[in-house]
Amino acid sequence: MKKNMGQFDRIVRVALALAALFFVYNKIVTGGVAIAITIIAAVFLLTSLVASCPLYSLFGISTCRSRHSHT
Repeated sequence: MKKNMGQFDRIVRVALALAALFFVYNKIVTGGVAIAITIIAAVFLLTSLVASCPLYSLFGISTCRSRHSHT
């Protein structure tokens, strides 16, 4: 799988996932919404771990920095 997520994007996703899980863990959000938030948080953590987002690939988006040399 080709990496298409930059460092900043990955950090933001992890922070959002942790915040969402905090709300679910502390029962601020419950029921079906809590289940949906947990699933989204898991997807955010997984995509951050592998540095690749399937939706980014689908739409041709990449937040990775270009590693081309300027010679």
